[in-house]
Amino acid sequence: MIHAVSSVQMPAHRPAWHLRWPVLLLLAAMVLLLPLAVARGAPAGPALSGADAAQLHALKRAGDAVVALNVTVTEGATSAETLGLRRSGSGVVIGSDGLILTIGYLLLEADTIEVVMQDARVLPARLVAYDLATGFGLVRPLVPLRGIEPVPFGALAGVKQGEPLMVATGSEQGTEVAFTRLVGTRPFSGYWEYHIESAAFTSPPVANHTGASLFNRNGELLGIGSLLVLESAGPDRLLPGNMFVPTDLLRPVLAEMQATGRTRASIRPWLGLSSSEREGHVQIVRVDRAGPALAAGLHSGDVVLEIDGVKVKTLEGFYKQLWKRTTPDADVELTVRQGAATRKITVHAVDRMTTLRKPEGI
Repeated sequence: MIHAVSSVQMPAHRPAWHLRWPVLLLLAAMVLLLPLAVARGAPAGPALSGADAAQLHALKRAGDAVVALNVTVTEGATSAETLGLRRSGSGVVIGSDGLILTIGYLLLEADTIEVVMQDARVLPARLVAYDLATGFGLVRPLVPLRGIEPVPFGALAGVKQGEPLMVATGSEQGTEVAFTRLVGTRPFSGYWEYHIESAAFTSPPVANHTGASLFNRNGELLGIGSLLVLESAGPDRLLPGNMFVPTDLLRPVLAEMQATGRTRASIRPWLGLSSSEREGHVQIVRVDRAGPALAAGLHSGDVVLEIDGVKVKTLEGFYKQLWKRTTPDADVELTVRQGAATRKITVHAVDRMTTLRKPEGI
C-alpha cells in the first residue's frame, strides 16, 4: 500500500540539491553524463565527446521546454476544498503547436489558466483535455509559442533501478532542476478513485512535484509528477519520494485526448469517495459533497466490505469491480460497516465530468 500525500498537505521545503537553470548544464554533465564517460574509458578533462555533447544539448532542450502554470478555479468548485482556489505547478511543451502536458488535478474546474514562460512572459491558455483514467492534463496557450522545441518521449522500461534522473519544474523565476533516482515501478491506487497499472517511484523527493517533468539522461520525457509519497520503495518501507505518471500511458491516447478532451476509459462510474486501505479493508476517509455517495448515506469512517456482493480488501479491487460497468450511470450496491452495524447501501454512480463546475459561457 502506498500512502500518498497531496501537495496541499506537505510542508514546502527545498532540498540542498535543488538547483536553478542554467546551473543544470554543469550539474547534468557531472551527475548524468560523467559516469557514462568513465564507464567508456573516456580520458579525464573538460572536453566532452560528441555523444556527451549531444546528450548535454538534449538536457538543455528538455529544460527549455518546461514552463510554470498558474490556475484559478471557477466559483463554487468543489475541488477547491482539497486543492485550493489558486494552484501552481509545472508543464512541459510536447507539441509543435505549443501543446503542454501537465498533471490533471492542477486543471480541475479551471476558470483561468496562465502559462509563465522562462522569460517571464505570462500567456493565457485554454484547457484541451483532462483525463481521469491516466491522470494527465493538456493545455494550449492562446498565443503561439516560438523558439521552444517539444520534448521527445522516452520509455520507462529502458531505465534501470537506481539510475539518476533529472526533474525539471517551472516557476516564475525560471526553470528549476533537481536530481533523483528511480526506485521502482509498480501499480498505484490513489485515494480519489484512481488506479494505474504502472507508476514510476523516485527518491529523494522533490517538493514542488505538481506537473514536474521527469527526464532521462537523453532529455527524453519519462513521466509527470503527481504526488509526494512516504513509501516510494514499496509497502511498509519508509522512503520518502515521488510518484510520476509515466508517459508510456500517454502515447496510446494522446490523439484521443486532443480530439475528445478525455479517453473512453475515463467514462466510468464515480461515487465521490476518498478511501484508504486499513487493516485489510477499504475505509472511507472523505465523502465529496457533490458526489452521489453522500446522498446515499455514506460517511467518513465507514468500512466497505463488498461491492455488488464481491468482497474487496484493496483499493485496486474496489475500483476494478466498480469500473466493470459499461456505463457511468449505474446503481452500485455497497456492503458497509457503519459503527457496529453492517448495511447494504445502493449508490447511483455518475460520470465524474458531469459534476465539475465550468466557467460561465462554457
